[in-house]
Amino acid sequence: MKVLQLVTSSRPFFEQQVSVLEERGLDCTVLDVPGEYRGNSGRTPIDYVRFYPKVLSELRSAEYDLVHANYGLVAPFALAQPIRPVVVTLWGTDLMSEQEWLRSVSRYAARRADAAIVPSPTMSRRLEADHELVPFGVDTDLFRPVSRERARQRLGWETERRIALFPYDPSRSVKDFPRANRLVESVDADLELRTIDGVDYEEMPYYLNASDVLLVTSSRESGPMVVKEAAACDLPVVSTNVGFVRETLEGVANCVVSDDDRELVLGLEAVLDDGGRSDGRERVDELGLEAMGRRLVSLYRRSLETCDRTERRRGVARGV
Repeated sequence: MKVLQLVTSSRPFFEQQVSVLEERGLDCTVLDVPGEYRGNSGRTPIDYVRFYPKVLSELRSAEYDLVHANYGLVAPFALAQPIRPVVVTLWGTDLMSEQEWLRSVSRYAARRADAAIVPSPTMSRRLEADHELVPFGVDTDLFRPVSRERARQRLGWETERRIALFPYDPSRSVKDFPRANRLVESVDADLELRTIDGVDYEEMPYYLNASDVLLVTSSRESGPMVVKEAAACDLPVVSTNVGFVRETLEGVANCVVSDDDRELVLGLEAVLDDGGRSDGRERVDELGLEAMGRRLVSLYRRSLETCDRTERRRGVARGV
């Protein structure tokens, strides 16, 4: 099966999605929107205007079986071609955006697509169109528990202090670093707040394992995937109730989810008093990449079979 993957900006979890599909025998080509996305600066309308001819050119150059739009903003470009079946995955910041027009585009795309996917129960409750729940997978081979001492030695963290890890660029306003700083300063314990940004993805497990707690204070999130990755490393998490955090951490030891600052501070103190790790890996074992890959391939095949039966779309190779 040959699949054209459309995406705004490639993310590690998206790259893992493509890799696991290719490991299962699919031929995937990725097209991303021109331009750059950095921090609080998004792409321009001109970048998206330039994207459409790029999509059409690619579709003319090869016989694709299916188009998979990854994110609400690229879905219209997949739907604008009338031949191939379209699968749309909404990531969260599209369907749950503060901007009504983006929410509307995302809902419209989900209704018009041959299949729609959301990664979390929270998003599922927000989408009235038919859809499937397929959680983003975690690479549990990469993200696994490593001793704190070994991880700190690898990173050169020569300290015995307890560390709260803020896993984002502090300049990104939606991540609310000032709030994280206030929370740590309010903790009745010796706790150091460290930030990371731009590190190699393969090094992320060491930053997680070298820390005592992951602190997420975002005002909104489509995930965040780092919470699943922390859980896979058995790292305690204290987080605001955003994205799929509550569903991921439900029942996991040494984890607190709340939007109340006082409860977040108490959560940090409880984690430090306990001094142990979480048992999150047991929770994310069911969210591995292989499970995600199986479900996506099954959905692709069903979408192709449905289109063949209804003869809504013609002239496309159907080899699987």
